Amino acid sequence: MPLEGTCEGQMACSTCHVILGEKWFAKLPEASEEEEDMLDLAAGVQRFSRLSCQIELTEELDGIEVHVPAESRDAQRY
Repeated sequence: MPLEGTCEGQMACSTCHVILGEKWFAKLPEASEEEEDMLDLAAGVQRFSRLSCQIELTEELDGIEVHVPAESRDAQRY
């Protein structure tokens, strides 16, 4: 998956920004204010955007599908 995740889950960046389908988005707890602040800095934010580092994978989320925004750029590949 072409996600950089520079801050390693510390919510100090938005390089792990993903877009979920409405069904999956509805299964997640609300984003924290810190996460919302980081999403404000992300490129290509949409209604169902989240930081993937803040999604706790549970059995209920088995099979989750996320999309990487077109504006995303994985600096590790360059």
